[in-house]
Amino acid sequence: MSGGVWIVATALLLAVVCSWVGSLLLLRRMVLLGDVLSHAVLPGIVVAFLWSGVRELPVMFAGALVSALLAMAALYGLQRWFGWPSETALAAVLSSFFAVGLLLLSFFGDTVDLDVECVLYGEIAYVPLQMVPFLGIMLPQALLVSAGVLLGVALLGMVAYKELVASAFDPAFAATIGLAPNLWQVVLLGVTAVVTVVGFELVGVILIVALLVLPAATARVFRIRLPGMFLVAMLCGMGSAVGGYGLATIVQGSIAGWMALVAGMQYVLAVGWKRLRAHLQQLPPSAEGPFNAEADQGQEQ
Repeated sequence: MSGGVWIVATALLLAVVCSWVGSLLLLRRMVLLGDVLSHAVLPGIVVAFLWSGVRELPVMFAGALVSALLAMAALYGLQRWFGWPSETALAAVLSSFFAVGLLLLSFFGDTVDLDVECVLYGEIAYVPLQMVPFLGIMLPQALLVSAGVLLGVALLGMVAYKELVASAFDPAFAATIGLAPNLWQVVLLGVTAVVTVVGFELVGVILIVALLVLPAATARVFRIRLPGMFLVAMLCGMGSAVGGYGLATIVQGSIAGWMALVAGMQYVLAVGWKRLRAHLQQLPPSAEGPFNAEADQGQEQ
């Protein structure tokens, strides 16, 4: 198969996962959590490289995951024990962890073969370059990792769908029926950390944040029931993956950038369509057509 097939397949798997997790985060009003985690992993990546001296995926993933989990613990503590608003806690964790990572890079810049750009901005075009054997077939490592994450998230969704949705949508109601919303919030944060770190290592910050935020936001515009929202978000994420790759191929641009741009265009079109529809519904009959206006005048006479 060509490299483009593997790129699109990997993007599709990540789009499905991110769209579902992002929808839960949106209901929880923590949709920017992916952006926070994508920057909070920098200290862990630097420390992992200093400790191991290599830039292998398992080592970088372990360091990033530890850093992300520490960021989640800090975020949870600031909100629960100190009563900080979620926006303030998110901003504090993002800036502090990212600053620590930059300081580590500045202190050990002579001995660390890393810089901010290579750490923060991955490239999904590199997916076909790392092939590994699987059941006698050579497949991209990124594709296998993405499939594993999708399988794990799907199993969690089938086992704990009610608990996750109730805790994200209405924590007070979840507590009254004995679902322990705080526990399921921690589970959701942990899943978000894993998905963000995997996407960060495989395709970079720009694309993973776009897939976490924009498809869920686009689906939310339509104000449909929750199962439909999940489905629309996944379809939007998959559409941005396919459409973005097609546009990137035509204009010879960044694949991740075009995928993120298509996701943003979907959101803009959804908001524009909703406002246009609301505007047309509010127009008086005389403004909808000349025949209605003549009919109204005839009735008055």
